[in-house]
Amino acid sequence: MTSMTGYAYKEISTETSRIAVEIKSVNSRFLDLNINLPPYLSQLEIRFREKITERILRGKVDVNIRIYNFSGNEKITADTKAAMSCMSAIKEIAAALGKNENDIPLSFIVNQPGVLNVEQEYDADVYWKTILPVFSEVFETFNADRVREGINLCRDLSEKLAVLDDAAAFFKAWQPKMEVLFKDIITRKFHELLGEAVDEQRIMAETASMLVKYTINEEIVRLHSHLSALRSEIEHNVAPGKKIDFLCQEINREINTIGSKNQFAEVGSMVVTAKDALENIREQARNVE
Repeated sequence: MTSMTGYAYKEISTETSRIAVEIKSVNSRFLDLNINLPPYLSQLEIRFREKITERILRGKVDVNIRIYNFSGNEKITADTKAAMSCMSAIKEIAAALGKNENDIPLSFIVNQPGVLNVEQEYDADVYWKTILPVFSEVFETFNADRVREGINLCRDLSEKLAVLDDAAAFFKAWQPKMEVLFKDIITRKFHELLGEAVDEQRIMAETASMLVKYTINEEIVRLHSHLSALRSEIEHNVAPGKKIDFLCQEINREINTIGSKNQFAEVGSMVVTAKDALENIREQARNVE
């Protein structure tokens, strides 16, 4: 089990560049992956995406990769026609102003837009080989952070599941007591109304009618089944988040039904305890991948 939340960052300097990689994630129903690269390395996005999706199934994941070049392969070309046009225009202005054209420095011409063109050459494969070791290290740290948090989540989920197991056992133990309690209640009411002229068969019939209406045996059976499935998901599924959410809905339905049929304070108190534990599980499940 792993958490959907994690964070890792590292920055290194090479002979030519400074590379910074940051990976962070928060909860999301599905995988929402955003990879931020310098525009000139956008072709590498698919490679990073493949690396990430091999190990992450859910969560909003933001990957930021920054490259700060100390030096690069630059190709500088001169546009002599643009330089001549620029010089001609400047001479015309100088003549109009009565200035000496020889006072115009060459650097002024060179710095005009379009006279010198600088092109940066980027070799994506070279950058990939440079970035990959840093990215891999950060990605491992990020996943280790998710696993560490996942261990804490698993421990907490198991504790809350134990509370639900106790509640289910309590409900099961109460089921046979209900027949006796219902019979006692009905017998007492009949005696209050009819005195000693009580028909035992009528009492049994009324008791059976109440048991049909208020029995929770089916709910208990389904509750035990759902709890067993939930425990299996928590203990064996590496990414149980969606299944846990589904099972919690089913468990909640059974507990609600038990609560609606309940006629006894002891059972009602345990229903509240079970619903509280289940709500904690549902909250934690939102953090589970």
